[in-house]
Amino acid sequence: MPDSARAVLAPLAGRRVAVAMSGGVDSSVVAALAAAAGCAAVGITLQLYDQGAAARRPGACCAGADIRDARAVAERLGIAHYVIDMESRFREAVIDNFVESYAKGLTPVPCVECNRTVKFTDLIALARDLGAEALLTGHYVQRLGGAAGAELHRGADPAKDQSYFLWTTSQNQLDYLRFPLGGLAKAETRAMAEAFGLIVAAKPDSQDICFVPGGDYAAVVEKIRPELAAPGEIVDAAGHVLGRHNGIHRFTVGQRRGLELGGQAEPLYVVGIDAGRNRVIAGPRRALAVSAVRLEGANHLGPVDGPLMVKVRSMAPLASAWLEGDRLRFAEPQYGVAPGQAAVAYVGDRLVAGGTMVETIAADPQLIPA
Repeated sequence: MPDSARAVLAPLAGRRVAVAMSGGVDSSVVAALAAAAGCAAVGITLQLYDQGAAARRPGACCAGADIRDARAVAERLGIAHYVIDMESRFREAVIDNFVESYAKGLTPVPCVECNRTVKFTDLIALARDLGAEALLTGHYVQRLGGAAGAELHRGADPAKDQSYFLWTTSQNQLDYLRFPLGGLAKAETRAMAEAFGLIVAAKPDSQDICFVPGGDYAAVVEKIRPELAAPGEIVDAAGHVLGRHNGIHRFTVGQRRGLELGGQAEPLYVVGIDAGRNRVIAGPRRALAVSAVRLEGANHLGPVDGPLMVKVRSMAPLASAWLEGDRLRFAEPQYGVAPGQAAVAYVGDRLVAGGTMVETIAADPQLIPA
């Protein structure tokens, strides 16, 4: 067992713990490590949405095949395993919120909302009801001890770090959670899956949003809100009509493909979405430059005084910024900042704050859409 995982699990030896088992390789290895460390482990798998088409679709988490895989892993390890039907809760808290965000011209991050509600609220409650002293997950993040309590840090492997999606975690939740894979690279996890003889050792990672078959999120939105497919205008910042679109939910700020606007003097990008007038606003790349954003629903897990390093998308590079009340001001203009996405702030590797970006402040006021 790697030293980093042993440090997480050794204090829990002989104690009852719950393991969030999605049926993937990461959570399966966590269950195996917990059992190997002498924990009294119980696996919990959540059924989150209709298993029909998803059960036949590879590369998606929590589908029917994944539930069977989680059960098979639990049987091999000799641990108890529960499957909990959370479809209604997931639909209300995650899918409906996802659709309504697009209807408002926002670009949601459903994994954040799922962690905030179903996984780190409802699942923790279930784990406590089962008498577990901690909930273990397969997230690639690190929970480290600090002077004021547990701290949330980025995963040791930058390519797998998932801290961006956990910014809503409360201090009470963090005190209860454990992340045995946080100090590892994915290759190490797969090697352990093989060593434990788990049937999921070669299983591909999930790539899509779990409830979006084939990545076609527009189809999911239109199934629930078909009226959003209504065509509308693509305009420039002054309101001049440049073309037509087939639904604002098909666009996000910073997008270039899909505008299909020929004959322009320079490449155009989506620089704004006017949901009230069913308009997509297009402009040159310089119109994407943002000097600050306004945040809602901010969550603080550490001190935010002084300069911070911030991510405005999960795969974006870190950018220097300062938090001033509900505004996050960047040291240099940022591009492709989409309202609805999260801004997550770090001091070193420690996650100290996050919030949903609901308004952007253009670096050049003259380029603000009319």
